Amino acid sequence: MSVPRPFSKGLAYGCWRLAGSEGAPRTSDAAGRAAVHAALDAGYTVFDLADIYGGGECERLFGEALRERPGSRERVTLVTKCGIRKTGVPAPTDPVRYDFSGAYIRECVDASLHRMRVESIDLLLLHRPDYLMDPSEVAGVFVQLHDAGKVASFGVSNFRPMHFEALRRACPLPLVTHQIEISLAHVQAFEDGALDQCLAEGIQPMAWSPLARGAIADGELSGKDAAERARIERIRAAMDLVAAEHGTTRPVVALAWLLKHPAGIVPVVGTVNPARIAGLRAAESLRLSREEWYRLFEAARGARLP
Repeated sequence: MSVPRPFSKGLAYGCWRLAGSEGAPRTSDAAGRAAVHAALDAGYTVFDLADIYGGGECERLFGEALRERPGSRERVTLVTKCGIRKTGVPAPTDPVRYDFSGAYIRECVDASLHRMRVESIDLLLLHRPDYLMDPSEVAGVFVQLHDAGKVASFGVSNFRPMHFEALRRACPLPLVTHQIEISLAHVQAFEDGALDQCLAEGIQPMAWSPLARGAIADGELSGKDAAERARIERIRAAMDLVAAEHGTTRPVVALAWLLKHPAGIVPVVGTVNPARIAGLRAAESLRLSREEWYRLFEAARGARLP
């Protein structure tokens, strides 16, 4: 069954760095809100969050930024994720785990709504697959949240294709997106069936870490082993050739490469630099040829196609 696409083709703005990133100093609240304002000014309409980003601080900052721009809530698609429970919560010996119980999903949604001070979530994703997921239980809570006006639509993130299918078959509501890691440095989705499933079922994929955490842009490679450095440098060299042909940059090429796929991949970009936030949107107008796309894919694979 084909489902309606939740987004128009283009980029989404990822809010996971609004409160700082792992291993980096805490970003000021003002800087986090400024990044959201920069994305709004640049024309982004899809904003991606999760309850665990910044321990909930990213959702709070996003909500504050929206309230500073009256009328902006109606112009954006608000995406957030739930289902990950951290180590030591609530008991000190509790491990990191995934929890798709109906009670926990409802708790997460209510907490996200409270932090962002909004009345509803446009799209709720289950963040990582719960190996104890009961599809019928999840389907039931989805219906309850939808009927209560708390969540408009639903999707998943990081699922295996058959795990996705198990939930899709049980749920009377469509699953409209699958958010997975896809980039020139991470091409598994092209070969493991995830994108094939999206095409077959009319599901629109979202790509997290589309620049491989900056590695295929201009990120530092000194912490990687020799083989990984060589792999990334090979991909960068291929990107540089295409970028030179179009008078643009590596990041724009990397995003345009994803946007060319017929499934309508929505790359989720996460920079907090206002100039970069605006500049990356050039990818939406860059049209790569089939030959350029495959030249980059060959560099990503490290081998010619058979």
